[in-house]
Amino acid sequence: MFADRARIILISGKGGDGHVSFRREKYVPDGGPDGGDGGRGGDVILKVDNGVNTLADYRHKRKFAASPGQDGGKRNCRGKDGEDLILKVPKGTLVKDAESGRVIIDMSGNCTEYKILSGGKGGLGNQHYATSTMQAPKYAQPGQPAKQAEVQLELKLIADVGLVGYPSVGKSSLLRRISNAKPEVADYHFTTLTPHLGVVDMGDGNSFVAADIPGLIEGAAEGAGLGLEFLRHIERNKLLIHVVDIAGTEGRDPLEDYRSINAELAKYGEKVASLPQIVAANKCDLIPEEPEAVDIDDAGELIYAPDPVERLKEVLSAEGVELYPISAVSGEGVPELLAAVWKKLSEMPREETIFKTEYDPDSAQAFANEPFTVEYDEKNDEYVLEGPRIEKMLGYTNLDSEKGFVFFQNFLKDTGILEQLEELGIQDGDTVRMYGFSFDYYK
Repeated sequence: MFADRARIILISGKGGDGHVSFRREKYVPDGGPDGGDGGRGGDVILKVDNGVNTLADYRHKRKFAASPGQDGGKRNCRGKDGEDLILKVPKGTLVKDAESGRVIIDMSGNCTEYKILSGGKGGLGNQHYATSTMQAPKYAQPGQPAKQAEVQLELKLIADVGLVGYPSVGKSSLLRRISNAKPEVADYHFTTLTPHLGVVDMGDGNSFVAADIPGLIEGAAEGAGLGLEFLRHIERNKLLIHVVDIAGTEGRDPLEDYRSINAELAKYGEKVASLPQIVAANKCDLIPEEPEAVDIDDAGELIYAPDPVERLKEVLSAEGVELYPISAVSGEGVPELLAAVWKKLSEMPREETIFKTEYDPDSAQAFANEPFTVEYDEKNDEYVLEGPRIEKMLGYTNLDSEKGFVFFQNFLKDTGILEQLEELGIQDGDTVRMYGFSFDYYK
């Protein structure tokens, strides 16, 4: 099974403890403190590896931990830093907080490496605490604790064009025809259990990436068949080639197939349903040359089945959707289809679909246990937020950036500050102040 989802627990390294010791040498009877500092704990880092194309490494192991820092030693010896944990993921991996579903990072575009959890800082040895009045301190600072996060990894293939349609309509055959990809092709259902990517060369240095999305069936958006496992890969596509079996070789109506697949896309999400489509009426070489008689009219004349291509084209043209009859086996009509696809792609922005960060587990835990207060200043008619947690949050956050302001909004919600403000009777337009920053409250 193609592994495109995994739920794992990440743990950074604990900082090493500072050491308590005193200099003891033969001719130094009153040696001072010489306890060394603890080493820094290892970070947890996600890194894109272009040689990896699934999340299989994370299906059977759930917990991944970086190394802790070593404790400090005597004679001012500093503990060794813990080793960072580097987890390799495919390009296009979306990382979410497992509990809330909020996006932590999208490992696509220019994001090839991301530190998701910082290791704890090492504690200071007792040498740092000597003063004129306390020359033999018996205290050393413990290392900072490790941070932990449970995350959901989701691989969303990065392709310009997605090939969708029922099983056995010829998507894999079409991808083999137009690109360098070599997916398995056979005459039985669900041959494709893995999405395949292929680069389509249009000449003159122009190209686009196409993905064969495994066959969908009715009910896929609710989890029927394998559809739900692969619908998420369509989210990054700019355009869909909707492949139908125009000859009805499986005994299904191509128009009904078209309607059913689009209904599943709509159930999955508005973004997917709104993607532009071009319909590839495949297997046109298998349409009988002579029309099939399906009935007899009152005058005794034979009634013939309408041409399936013209029938479908009439319906689609009313919806503004282009149809191209093709044969993925012989190549008939394929150049015209590709020309239409490239024309549409050329009219679209080339930027990649990248999901925005909504949550940062590293900075969220950096001040999770710090206190704060929420009070109403009646004299100045404003609500005041104070305390170490607020001050630390401001130190971590750039409120002038969009990402920083989103993090700030989530911070107010997650810590219960918004709830406390509402309990104090805050109204839209009221002022909230915190350490030199003021802003108007709007729900």
